[in-house]
Amino acid sequence: METTGGGGLRRFGRATAGHPWFHHLSRAGLAARGVLYLLIGWLALRIALGDGTHEADKRGALQTVAANPGGLLVLALLAAGFAGLTLWQVSETLYGRPLPGGHRKRMRLPALFRALTYFVGFAGTLQFLFGHAGESSDQQSRAWSARAMAEPGGRWAVLALGAGFLAWSAVTLFNAVRLAFKDELKTDDMGRAAHHLVQPLGVLGNIARGLVGGAVGVFLAYAAIRFEPERTQGIDGTLREFAGTPAGAWGLIAVAVGLLTFGLYSFCEVRWRRVEAVEQDEGP
Repeated sequence: METTGGGGLRRFGRATAGHPWFHHLSRAGLAARGVLYLLIGWLALRIALGDGTHEADKRGALQTVAANPGGLLVLALLAAGFAGLTLWQVSETLYGRPLPGGHRKRMRLPALFRALTYFVGFAGTLQFLFGHAGESSDQQSRAWSARAMAEPGGRWAVLALGAGFLAWSAVTLFNAVRLAFKDELKTDDMGRAAHHLVQPLGVLGNIARGLVGGAVGVFLAYAAIRFEPERTQGIDGTLREFAGTPAGAWGLIAVAVGLLTFGLYSFCEVRWRRVEAVEQDEGP
């Protein structure tokens, strides 16, 4: 009876993941991600140009949305989009990532990590929708690091997380340079003009995302090594640090433009990303 029940649950999961509406929800999530990156990139650009009144992180982006007419509706749509991203990555955890030629790439751990990340985005957006703005990314990072380092072995956990960000950054930068992101796209459906548009957006956008993630990892690792949780930085603090490099404000401008570029690339993924972890007619 347990086997039958488990088989029925698996069939239901495959049927759900293979339904066209599930694919539409996944693409809506990519659009939500694009909106968030566009807003964070825009806020970072404003900071570089001297206007630092908003944090260049998720909270600052959501505050910007809420302050405009129809903001609550947009927040609800963003929350639904992040829910779609979460479910999509759960399906990739279970069934693998679709690749050209009908093959599938089993990367359960990275997909599960992305699912957790998108779930945090969903929960934060939903919380914001109901009037709880929460803390900035910098405050959250420092509070979490302080709590972790207060526990036995917590310092090593923070160091491991920093190393994880650095590893993710290296992979992201490497894949951007070698154009590995194109394996996730339906390139056969693209015209020549689309190829010329999407490729540079993917390269520049992923490089910027990798640089920011790597910088976050550096701050986490440094805080763990020095045993100083106040050294950690969230997205906003990390972006502001780019203005403190020898490149000055131009360094932050370059990263901000890169984040804006990744936002535009996300909208290209809405059209051409392979999201069908399970085909509709695939058997049990």
